[in-house]
Amino acid sequence: MPAFRQVGEKQLPNPVLCMAWSPKRDLIALANTTGELLLHRLAGFQRVWTLPPSEYTGKEITAIAWRPDGKILAFSLGDTKQVVLCDVEKAEILHVFPMQSPVTCMHWMEVIEESSALSSFYNSEDESKLFLPKLPTLPKSYSTTSKIFSEEKSDEILKLLGEVRLNILVLGGNASFVELYAYGMYRIATLEGVLGTCRSLSLSSDLKSLSVITEVRSADDNPEICYVQLDTGLLSDCLPEVTRMARKFTHISTLLQYLHLSLTCMCEAWEDILMQMDLRLTKFVQEKNTSTQVQDEFLELLLWGQSSPELQALLMNQLTVKGLKKLGQSIESSYSSIQKLVISHLQSGSEALLYHLSEVKGMALWKQKFEPLGLDAAAIEGAITAVGSFSLKANELLQVIDKSMKNFKAFFRWLYVAMLRMCEEHVPPELNKMTQKDIAFVADFLSEHFSENEELFGRKGKYFNVERVGQYLKDEDEDLVSPPNTKGNQWLKFLQDSTHLKGSPLLFPSYPQKSLHFVKRMMENVIEDCLQKPAEVIGKSVKQAIFLPLYNVPERYNLMCKICCILNISVFLVFFVRSHYFYSYLDARFYDDEMLTVVLQGSEELNAMRVLAQIPISSSLSCETEFNWEPNLRLDQQSSSIPSQGLVLGNQWRELENMKAQFVAVNGIRKVACVLSTNLRHIRVFEMDVEDEDEEGADSQNASADQEGLEATMSSQGQGEEENLEAESGAGEQEEGEGVFQKSEEHLESEEALDS
Repeated sequence: MPAFRQVGEKQLPNPVLCMAWSPKRDLIALANTTGELLLHRLAGFQRVWTLPPSEYTGKEITAIAWRPDGKILAFSLGDTKQVVLCDVEKAEILHVFPMQSPVTCMHWMEVIEESSALSSFYNSEDESKLFLPKLPTLPKSYSTTSKIFSEEKSDEILKLLGEVRLNILVLGGNASFVELYAYGMYRIATLEGVLGTCRSLSLSSDLKSLSVITEVRSADDNPEICYVQLDTGLLSDCLPEVTRMARKFTHISTLLQYLHLSLTCMCEAWEDILMQMDLRLTKFVQEKNTSTQVQDEFLELLLWGQSSPELQALLMNQLTVKGLKKLGQSIESSYSSIQKLVISHLQSGSEALLYHLSEVKGMALWKQKFEPLGLDAAAIEGAITAVGSFSLKANELLQVIDKSMKNFKAFFRWLYVAMLRMCEEHVPPELNKMTQKDIAFVADFLSEHFSENEELFGRKGKYFNVERVGQYLKDEDEDLVSPPNTKGNQWLKFLQDSTHLKGSPLLFPSYPQKSLHFVKRMMENVIEDCLQKPAEVIGKSVKQAIFLPLYNVPERYNLMCKICCILNISVFLVFFVRSHYFYSYLDARFYDDEMLTVVLQGSEELNAMRVLAQIPISSSLSCETEFNWEPNLRLDQQSSSIPSQGLVLGNQWRELENMKAQFVAVNGIRKVACVLSTNLRHIRVFEMDVEDEDEEGADSQNASADQEGLEATMSSQGQGEEENLEAESGAGEQEEGEGVFQKSEEHLESEEALDS
């Protein structure tokens, strides 16, 4: 009776490059050659969702990894050199960060070590909620400008924080770099000097060591596979401090993302509505043929009620009474939306940033604990100052919005009445009354927004700036076209006259000539510099403990050999599965700490059949012969002296009929496996710890017949290779009782190298 129950099979339209099982649920993520990320269920291999490639992220997925809680999926993109964090529930992109080179492999692990310091920190994690209000949910996007982020993103952004327990995303690339990201967000260490291209890596759950499999090009341009073990003792020794620091920095990174999305919503509210008014009036200014200034024509209409033919044509033909009324309502609504976003989102986010940065500064001042990790109190103080400047600029924008709303309301009300009179329509009595204050608002609007200074606006012809709020939302380095008028500001005058407060570090600089976008970018750069120093310090503390060249593969051979690594606290274990005579080894993955899942290919005498099998690790560890590794030689040059141990699979194998299997992905926790064919399109899914009950009788008979045929074939093959099988002379006897797949298993030699 064949082992492992097949629960799904699929022919996919596009080749699969990466596949990984969820650690918590029966879900598997696939990445194909078109740049799509697919999520499938175990049952029937049903597709849950598809995340298509995006021009904002990339189309060449190189690696994928699940967060340990199964709620976030990370994938790397080679064409844009980015790493993307995706929400599994809604298939939405939550966070994107750049890399210095393409990522070739990734591993996301969770720290399992407990301590009293960590327990107290876990319990006090939510203290910030006692002092900070909950961040308001961002509104639905006003337009399709933001292709990545959509409605109600603040709740999704907060998912990035995840569990309080520390988890680390480890990334390896092809430019001798390895980076560690706490909670998948904050770069906690940058390691340099790892030779070659990373092919596989594993960080121990106690943070004591990092194992890396690299591919190094030799002098003759052949790839040499090497094993590197790095000592990450600083992370382990300072685990409580690292967890606290990483959690705070992740909060900060999340808040920066929240502020970015808030500003994106503000820009959308401004661009889609207010720019329409700017374009319409700009066209009027461009096509105006009279020598009279635009400002003068509006003033004549304001004072005498008379207008030029050009102005009247603009008002009656392009704007119209109905269009002007609708445009005025839209602009007022847009102003209100921007104002609410500033008050409820930018200011709330800035307050939360100041809170967390202040706590980080307090941590930095505790030098005994946090100075070894690279926390710099002076750099953090600079970040706090930058956040304060951003808050001042947001408050300045509120004042500009308030003044602009008054002027715009007065201007549109007056212009609406003037157009009604041009049409000789009835003017409502409540609109016909205009106070001296209203006239002053309109006059201020005309004087401040209309100009013929070409250098001021950088355009040819007669132009004007109709929108003062929009200049704060432009992502440009130029100074503001219409900076705020600070004349008569008693506070600024007091600061200038005070010798003690002038230039005091206690006061946040305001940057009155710069836009909100400019100050935000400056704040982000300062915070980024502040966060990078610990990554550099921790990275420099990591030292290479072991470097072992494993084998050299000529370029003409297909590099199908895989190395599987398990790292346990102080002992690393590297397994090599070598099958002689009858089976060649295609792929292997660790099913759990006691079992190895392999895909094998039979010889031509066995019709090149493919087999999915489970190899117990414990039997291979029972070999008592000690292997002395020669450090000056590669492992493949010492293969003859490596002790081997025969393995018996029992019923832990299954023939993969009608499938040219090549790769396998497993999850021992969920007890599932997924096998991928050579053409990367044919997939089969198995439950590993159950047997196929539906076809019990037929499969049992077929298995026995297949077994007898295989053993007969192997027996005849073995007779011609007696010299090679002398050490396994006892393998020709078949045990009585169950007809098990035994003889071939004894040709599956497991070779291990132990080093502590």
